[in-house]
Amino acid sequence: MASVHLLPLVVLLLAAAADAATFTVTNNCPYTVWAAAVPGGGQQLDNGATWSIDVPAGTTGGRVWARTGCSFDGSGNGRCQTGDCGGVLRCTQYGQPPNTLAEFGLNQFQGLDFIDISLVDGFNVPMDFLPAGGGSGCPAALQAPGGCDNPCTVFKTDEYCCTGPAANSCGPTDYSRFFKGLCPDAYSYPKDDDTSTYTCPGGTNYNVVFCP
Repeated sequence: MASVHLLPLVVLLLAAAADAATFTVTNNCPYTVWAAAVPGGGQQLDNGATWSIDVPAGTTGGRVWARTGCSFDGSGNGRCQTGDCGGVLRCTQYGQPPNTLAEFGLNQFQGLDFIDISLVDGFNVPMDFLPAGGGSGCPAALQAPGGCDNPCTVFKTDEYCCTGPAANSCGPTDYSRFFKGLCPDAYSYPKDDDTSTYTCPGGTNYNVVFCP
């Protein structure tokens, strides 16, 4: 009788495993980056190096990003100039702006994966985020060491942060239009959903490429 009760659990586990995704992260930048992922951790990637991450089915709020200007000791403790995640090599929390983000949710509505590239937290490294199968400018007011910051962090106003009275009527700004012109497929402000979110069937594997 025990095997009868265990059968549905086994079927669910096999289905979840089948829908898990492998993310292959590649550094094409001519300099070292310290790749980070939640879930996943982090790893130093020299030019041309790759890192493979297996992400469980059903993951929400997933992120992959590059950190720059890092220094870690033998225990994996240190700091990064951009994208730092609490001073550790293997991240368990999101990185600090400015950082370019690959964002994803796996096996969500109707079994689809939802993916996007976000510049809402500014950017530090050019990125491609695609199913498996360039330089940028920065407005003077948003320039930050190692990257380009976001207007919410710099100006802290409702207009740029989409908070307070502007929360329900949040729209593009001159800064978000600037970023959209550079990266038409990327999120440029918090409500920029229509032109920036893409779906793939659950179980798809993905490539994240820094400096494509």
